[in-house]
Amino acid sequence: MTNFSIGTLARQSGIKVTTIRYYEETGLMPPAERAENHRRIYGRQDVERLSFIRHARELGFDMEAIREMLALSAEPDRPCAEVDAIARKHLTAVEERIERLERLKAELVLMLGGSGHGKVGECGILRGLADSSHDHGRLHDP
Repeated sequence: MTNFSIGTLARQSGIKVTTIRYYEETGLMPPAERAENHRRIYGRQDVERLSFIRHARELGFDMEAIREMLALSAEPDRPCAEVDAIARKHLTAVEERIERLERLKAELVLMLGGSGHGKVGECGILRGLADSSHDHGRLHDP
């Protein structure tokens, strides 16, 4: 097994040293082995685990979902249904976020349609933002 430093792990995984330490503190990464000089040492499996974490974070999975999937991946003979359920739940959240963004886009397009000419006192965007009849709160993530 090849052992390397946290700096080398950071370069190979594309994850900052401080983030690696944070992942260790929160349990996403197991505690690093220590060399005789007490420095952390890592191996190929750590690079693979960090690559998994990085990709899952890029896809928007939260830390708890990643933790669950990592735990499930340690039991390769288990059915995949639990992992599917985690991914399905995340997909639903992504779809809901897209719907909110589409509503936000539509409202911005409407406001911009009545703007761009005249004076600030007649600005459609400012009137639209001041219009309390719209439920603007529904456009944002909870």
